[in-house]
Amino acid sequence: MQLLFEEGGEIRAGTVLTQQGEAYQVELPAGKRTKVKSRDVLLQFAQPSAIELVRQTGEMTAEIDLDFLWECAPETEFGFAELATEYYGADAGPVQQAALAMALHGNPVYFRRKGRGRYQRAPEDQLKAALAALERKKQQALVQAEYEEQLKALTLPESFRNKVLQLLFRPDKNSLEYKAMDAACTALGMSPMRLMVAAGGVASARALHEAKFLAECFPKGTGFPEVDVPEPSGDLPVADVEAFSIDDVTTTEIDDALSVTELPGGNLRIGIHIAAPALGIRRSEPLDAIARQRLSTVYFPGDKITMLPDAVVDRYTLQEGRRCPALSLYVTVEPSHWQVLGSETRAEMVMIAANLRHNLLDDVITEASLADGTGDYPFRAQLTRLWHFAGYLHDERQKARLASGLRPESHNRADYNFYLDDQSDGSQRVRIEQRKRGSPLDKIVAELMILANSMWGKLLADNGVPGIYRTQKAWGMHRTRMQTYPAPHEGLGVAQYAWSTSPLRRYVDLVNQWQILAVAQHGITAKLVAPFKPKDADLLAAVADFEGTYAAYADHQSTMERYWCLRWLQQEGRERMMATVLKEGAVRFTEIPLVTRVPELAQALRGTQVLLEIGAIDEISLDVSCRVLEVFAGEGALPEEELESDEEAAEVSAEAAAEMAAEQAAEQSAEGGAPTEEGAGDGKGDEASAARDTIVPGQG
Repeated sequence: MQLLFEEGGEIRAGTVLTQQGEAYQVELPAGKRTKVKSRDVLLQFAQPSAIELVRQTGEMTAEIDLDFLWECAPETEFGFAELATEYYGADAGPVQQAALAMALHGNPVYFRRKGRGRYQRAPEDQLKAALAALERKKQQALVQAEYEEQLKALTLPESFRNKVLQLLFRPDKNSLEYKAMDAACTALGMSPMRLMVAAGGVASARALHEAKFLAECFPKGTGFPEVDVPEPSGDLPVADVEAFSIDDVTTTEIDDALSVTELPGGNLRIGIHIAAPALGIRRSEPLDAIARQRLSTVYFPGDKITMLPDAVVDRYTLQEGRRCPALSLYVTVEPSHWQVLGSETRAEMVMIAANLRHNLLDDVITEASLADGTGDYPFRAQLTRLWHFAGYLHDERQKARLASGLRPESHNRADYNFYLDDQSDGSQRVRIEQRKRGSPLDKIVAELMILANSMWGKLLADNGVPGIYRTQKAWGMHRTRMQTYPAPHEGLGVAQYAWSTSPLRRYVDLVNQWQILAVAQHGITAKLVAPFKPKDADLLAAVADFEGTYAAYADHQSTMERYWCLRWLQQEGRERMMATVLKEGAVRFTEIPLVTRVPELAQALRGTQVLLEIGAIDEISLDVSCRVLEVFAGEGALPEEELESDEEAAEVSAEAAAEMAAEQAAEQSAEGGAPTEEGAGDGKGDEASAARDTIVPGQG
C-alpha cells in the first residue's frame, strides 16, 4: 500500500512497510524510513508506486494553471480531492489528486491551508496584491543577479556610484546592492572593502582608509557651520615683551611662544605665552559645541582636520608681526643656578616678533653653538638662556624620576616627518624625513611646556578650581590616565600635570585655559566663577569622551603613516631593507618608522640587525611580507633604552595623535614596566605627522 501524507509542512509519498494501530512504518522514495500517524494521511492507494507517483506528480504539478485552478475553486473551504474532481474530472486518480494537493499546498498565495488536506482560495484583492509583490521580488532578484555578475567581473554597477561608502560602513543589509555585494564577495573570496577598491567604487586604498575614518568619526562631514569669530573679551594690557615661537615649517595652529627679559638686579623673567581662544569662546556657545564635539585636531600625512574653524584659528594663532591675545606664565629665575624664584599668570596682548622654524634652524642651533655662543641666528641670546634653563628643568625632572625608581630619559630614537609632494600627473610622492629627538630647540620647547602644564596644574589645585590632569604611576599596571584632580606624573617627574598649552587644537587644553583664566582674573573667588565647578558632570564627561576620541584619531594617524610607509617602499623600488629586531618577531625598519612581524625572527635576540627582502605589499590590509636574507648578530645593536622605547611603541597604540615632534623629547619609556608619556609637551611638528610605530602583523 502507498500513502500520500503530510510531514514537516510538506506533502510526501511513501510505501507502507508495517502498520501498528493508528501508525504506519513508511519507506520514502529516497530510502529513508519514517513513522506516519493516520491523522496525517491524505490518500491511500495501491498503484502507482510512491517513486513513480513522485515522478509523475512533479511533471503534472508544473503544468497546472494556478489562475484557472483558483477560478475553479469554491469560495468556501474545500478538500483537495473535491477540487481534483472539478479540475480533472470525476475519474481523477491518485496521481491527479496528489498533483493537485501539492499545487494547493505549494502556493499559499492562491490557497490558504485550513487543515489536513483542506484549503480555501485567497480573496481576489489579496491575491492581486500578493502576485504584484511576487512580481516585484522576481524583478528585484533579476536586478540583484545582474549586480552580482557585474561585481564578480570587477565592474561597478551604475546604481552603486553614490552608495559605496554607505554599503561599506553603514549598510542596509536588506538592500539589493548589499545582497549582491555580499554574494559577489562570497563567490570571489574577497572582503567588501577589497572588492569595492578592485571594482573602482573607491579610488584607492588611501581613499578607503580615509573614508572609513570619516564614516566612524565624522559621519556628517568635516565642514563647519557658519559661526561668528569672537573677539577677546576685556581690555587686555599690552605685554612689554617681544615673543617668538618655535614650530615645524607646516604648523599653522601656533599655540605657544617664548620671551626672555632681563630684570634689574640680574634676574631673568622668562615668559611662556599661550594662544588664548578661551578669551573669546564661551562655554555652551556654538564654538564650544563644535570644539566639544571634535575634541581635538586630527593630524595625518598631508592633511589635517582642525578642531576649530580656520577663521577662529587665524584670529587666535600666534602669528608673527602682530599682537595676539595670550595667557602668559612668567617665571622669575636666578641665572647662576636657574632656580625658579616666583611666577605670575596673566591675560594680555603679546607682540609676536617671529615664528621660528625647525627646518631652518635645527642644523644651525646646536649644543656646541649654544655652549660657545657662536652662530648667526635670530634671538641667539634669548635661546642661549632658555637652553640653560631647559637643562636645569630637565635635570630636576630626572632627579624626580630617579626618586620614583625610574632611570633618566633618553632621546636616542628619531622622529619622522611625512611630506606629500604633488606631481605633474596628479599623483603624490611621499618624503619621509628623519629628525633626531632631543635637539636644543626641541628641548627648550618641551621643558618649558612641561613647566607651564605643571605650574598651571598646581595653580588650579591651590585655588580649589577643578581641571583636567594627566597622571602616571611608575610601577604596576597603571598607564597614563586623565582625571579631574591632581596627582603625580612620575614618568615626567612632576607633581601634577594639566594639559594647558594647546587650546587651539585640543579641547582639554581649552577647558583648562578657561579655568586658569578664572584664577588669573578672580584669584581666591575663582572657584565661584570658573566655567566648571568641582564634580561638574560635564567635566567628567569631557574627560571620558576625549580619551576615546583621541585614541581613534591617533589610530587613524598611525594607519595613514603606515600606508605612506608602504607607498614609500614601492615608490623607491626597495627590494631590501635593513631592520632591527625588537622582540617576538617584531622588527623596526631602519630608514622609515615601519614595524612589522617576521615570524622566522621570533627567537632572535633584541637589537639584532637583519637584512630583509621585501615581498608582497598590501595597501588595504597594510601588510608587508618579508623574508630574512642575512642576520648580523651583535653588529650595530641599538641602545637598550631605544629598544625598550621601540618595543613599547610597537605594543601600545600611541596615546596622543598630535604630540609628535619637539615635545617628544620628554616622551620616553620608563624602567620596570613604567609607561610612556606620549606627547609630554605641546607637540610641535604635528602637521608634519612625525611617526609613531604600530604593529600590523605581516607575513613571513
